[in-house]
Amino acid sequence: MITEVFFPNNLRKLLVTGHYGSGKTEFAISLAMYIAGNPSEASRPGSGQALPSSLAVVDLDIVNPYFRIRERRDMLTTAGVPVYGSIYKEEITAEIPALAANIRAPLEDPNCRVIIDAGGNDTGALTLNQFKKYFTTNDTLSVAIVNASRPETRDVTGAVEHIKAIESATGLTITGIVNNTHLLRETTADTIYSGHELCEQICAMTGKTLLCDCYPAPLIAPKDLTNLSDTLFPIGLHMRPKWLDRE
Repeated sequence: MITEVFFPNNLRKLLVTGHYGSGKTEFAISLAMYIAGNPSEASRPGSGQALPSSLAVVDLDIVNPYFRIRERRDMLTTAGVPVYGSIYKEEITAEIPALAANIRAPLEDPNCRVIIDAGGNDTGALTLNQFKKYFTTNDTLSVAIVNASRPETRDVTGAVEHIKAIESATGLTITGIVNNTHLLRETTADTIYSGHELCEQICAMTGKTLLCDCYPAPLIAPKDLTNLSDTLFPIGLHMRPKWLDRE
C-alpha cells in the first residue's frame, strides 16, 4: 500500500523536498489525489488500525514562482484535500511570499495526515526553519525527489551534494529517496530505469532508502517496468499546462 510507504509506523507528515524541476510538486499532488481516491488506504492492512481521518496539503514552496500547488487548489479541494499555504486563495499568480496564519492547523491536528511541499533546493527549503518544531522524527518522514534528467542531479556526486545542502540548510535528515526521473512527455521506460540506477547508487553512498519509482501514468504502463522490484507509483500530469499539448 502506498500509504504504508509514505506514512509508515504512525508517522502522519510527509515532507517532500527536491531540486527545481524534479517534479516534487507533481508528486505531492499525485500522492494526495491517489490517497483521496483510494478509500482502502484509510487503514493499515491486517491490523485494523485506523489512520488519521483527514488529509491535507501544505504548500511551503513560496520562492519558486512556477508550478505551485495552489494552482490546483480547486482540484484538490473537490477531492476532499484542503490546501494550506499562501495567503492568496484566488489570485494564484501573486508572487509575494506570504503564508496564511492557518498553515499550522493541519500540522497541529493529530487526526490529519499532511503532505508538505517544501521549496526547491536548499534556498527554497529554508522556509521550513520557521516550522521545524513540527517536523520531528517521531511523526515526519522526509524525502528527496530525484530526477536524473536534471543537469544538477544527473550523477551521484551532484545529487548527494544537493541532498546534503538541503539537510544543512534545514537541520532535517532526509531518510527516503523517490525516483521521479522524467523528460515530461518524452519519458520512456528507459528514462525511469536510468533514474532507478542512480537512486540506488545514492542510497548505497548515503544509507538512505529508495522508497519508490514514479512513472507518468498517462504515458507508461506498469508492465513496461517489470524489472523494477521496488514500489511503483503512478503520477499524473496535473501541473502541465494543457495548452502545451494542443496541436
